Amino acid sequence: MSEPHEQQCATRPPFTIDDSLKTWDMSAKDWLVSNQKDNEWDGLATASVVFNSHGQVLIIQRASQDSMPNKWELPGGGVDDNDSTILHAAARELWEEAGLYAKRFTHVVTEGPNRGPGDVFPNSTETKVWCRFAFHVEVYSCDSVRVDPHEHQDFLWASEEEIRNQMIGSREIPITRESMKALILEAFRLRKARMQS
Repeated sequence: MSEPHEQQCATRPPFTIDDSLKTWDMSAKDWLVSNQKDNEWDGLATASVVFNSHGQVLIIQRASQDSMPNKWELPGGGVDDNDSTILHAAARELWEEAGLYAKRFTHVVTEGPNRGPGDVFPNSTETKVWCRFAFHVEVYSCDSVRVDPHEHQDFLWASEEEIRNQMIGSREIPITRESMKALILEAFRLRKARMQS
């Protein structure tokens, strides 16, 4: 495990990363150049997979006035130029979108067992191409989730079956994209596998 990484905002506690995540412990610009994607993709984005003590995953509902209105997703967003690393961007987005502090990044999450990391997708106007990397994140506490009403309107803790069916009781929880749903389901599979090993 790495030395603690100070968050870019001094009021946030530090986080650590597993050695398997060194690939993303660099700026987006450096990652794009070193992976020869700087002329192919317009930018990078992150998503954070957070489980509570009941084994439920955190999902947040997009604002009704935003693109993909009222749909559900993981906390995350674009890596900014001033984010020192991709993982710092993930920690920042987790704080901005859910009010949670990253404690430890443990592993990358893909869309399935034989899939490589990264979900390539266009922006809402289809003028840019992004690649999103998702990470399993342990947080300091799951008790204080809060959403920014300009971007999101609600949050839920959902089980694997609820994600699979996109329903909690009689409430529909449509996921933003099939790739997002696949990613969340793979996070559940990986969690089970790690608990059994």
